[in-house]
Amino acid sequence: MRNLSQLKKQQVGLRLPVYLIEKLDKYTMQYKINRTDIITESIKTYMVAQENQEFYNSFDKSCKELKAALGDPDNNSKLSTLDEVLNEL
Repeated sequence: MRNLSQLKKQQVGLRLPVYLIEKLDKYTMQYKINRTDIITESIKTYMVAQENQEFYNSFDKSCKELKAALGDPDNNSKLSTLDEVLNEL
């Protein structure tokens, strides 16, 4: 949840390609909402997608590191149970 100071709006200027503005205006008329709302929701959606991608990339990297650690015979003897593996993390 955001606090009031984070919800305060600030005006910014954007330079967008004409084709995007045309599409944006089409949606504003079609859905009866303003440009600000469409741009705000688009940015929020994009940021969530980026955060999800960062999470999955980090998870994938961790899985590869774990697989490499478990593939090392020296580590296998040290990390024989799931609890021991989790404690190492």
